[in-house]
Amino acid sequence: MTQDVPNQPPPLTGSNAWRGDPLLIQIAEGFSDPVRRDLDGLGRFVLTHEAQDLARLANSEVPKLRTHDRQGRRIDQVEFHPAYHALMRRSIAGGLHSSVWENGGTETGRRHQVRAARFYLTAQLECGHLCPITMTNASLAALMASPKLFREWAPRVTTRKYDQAQKPPVEKTGLTLGMGMTERQGGTDVRANTTKAERAGGSFYRLSGHKWFMSAPMSDAFLMLAQAPEGLSCFLVPRILSDGSANGLQFQRLKDKLGNRSNASSEVEIQGAIGDLVGEPGGGIKTIMDMVTLTRLDCAVASSAIMRAGLAEAVHHTRHRQVFGANLVDQPLMQRVLADMALDVAGATALAFRLARSFDEAASDRGEAAFARAMTPVVKYWVCKIAPALLYEAMECLGGNGYVEEAPLARYYREAPVNAIWEGSGNVMALDVLRVLQRAPGLFEDVLATLERDLGPGGRSVLGVLRAAMQVASSDEGSARILTEQLAISAAAAELRRMGAGRIADAFIETRLAGQWRGTYGMLDARHDSRLIIDTLYPQVG
Repeated sequence: MTQDVPNQPPPLTGSNAWRGDPLLIQIAEGFSDPVRRDLDGLGRFVLTHEAQDLARLANSEVPKLRTHDRQGRRIDQVEFHPAYHALMRRSIAGGLHSSVWENGGTETGRRHQVRAARFYLTAQLECGHLCPITMTNASLAALMASPKLFREWAPRVTTRKYDQAQKPPVEKTGLTLGMGMTERQGGTDVRANTTKAERAGGSFYRLSGHKWFMSAPMSDAFLMLAQAPEGLSCFLVPRILSDGSANGLQFQRLKDKLGNRSNASSEVEIQGAIGDLVGEPGGGIKTIMDMVTLTRLDCAVASSAIMRAGLAEAVHHTRHRQVFGANLVDQPLMQRVLADMALDVAGATALAFRLARSFDEAASDRGEAAFARAMTPVVKYWVCKIAPALLYEAMECLGGNGYVEEAPLARYYREAPVNAIWEGSGNVMALDVLRVLQRAPGLFEDVLATLERDLGPGGRSVLGVLRAAMQVASSDEGSARILTEQLAISAAAAELRRMGAGRIADAFIETRLAGQWRGTYGMLDARHDSRLIIDTLYPQVG
């Protein structure tokens, strides 16, 4: 048996996910020097062998539920591998769960964009642990509906300390927050929820019922929807009460999920749990939507990130793998497949960060406020929905080597669908777009004006297509996906053009907006320089 291993690419570890990403570097041009140095360090960490091993272990050694201790006492605890805790510790130390809520610092005016850049790099390493990170960050938005609760909880969330101890929140050095909305009979239709909330004095209620999907069950408290006498309301429900006793949350089992395996998702029975009212009684949907908007941004950023990581693996492989006497990356068909995928990743990344920018500027710019409200479901829809197909194609570039679990592409591929499903599936996003179109059509007028400006000379024809799609959708609900996808692709093209992406923007526009037939990747023709696209977006970095 020989130990020689010919024609196998070296590991991708040892390079830098930040320095190897010219598009991200361009997006971050306006960031301060300390932030850019931080991103450089994070990019280097993400591609270390040690970090990659943490990601592997966190997903192969999955969480385990212990309902009782050895004496038969109910404990309802989920045990995680130390690799998961190591990832959580680093991400929380970097402020991924709270930086947009912190005062001071160098990120003023770009908080969402800076956080998105950190989130984007971290998601290229491991996405499962980012679920509780996302929920913690987003839950603070909902808590702002009750200033007293926000003042009590936010300082303990923003400590940037990860504390996995099973203690009451008041005794911990740092907190994470989760949420529980989905019920088995309701799903997306949360108004069908049956969990009951009965008054217990003051702003406190007792909740009884169940939740069908409650991720990150070791969070210190959860935002939950329940039916109060006034209607569906939102509550903050601690997992452990101040006296150290359990707060009536009994975990029945953990979901055996396709992907997202490092993150525990549970079914829970709620037996008289104490919850503090968040927002107005009967205003649960309105209260929770501020949180949902932020989670949708994270879904888009994470999906663009795992597409970037997957395609980086494919490009790296093809640069080192020889077939028929030449490197794979030099083969014309492979070049066009890689370049075609690279255009989608670039468009998705630019669009996700465009949404983050609108969040930062919404308070001072009417057009940006319109973009944030109208385009959040659009961006979430398209970016998340293209990820599974793209990651499959990246896997195929590696052949059998990509299909085995030892390669990170298998994990990326299993992870890809969750962001499209979580926080609103494709149909929910499309219906949200229709809802905005019907209730506040002026928002889309502001968005279209921005797109026309950023697209330049060709913008008028694109707007004609969009206006026609809007007119159809106004009377044909079933066409909502067509409108949503057209809006997303147009906005991605506009952002690439605004950024000055040159021939990459040209290729994206001509292949995505010019009506060319497309069924799979590799549909670029000879007018577009495939090798230039690959080498520009995925340069070889030592």
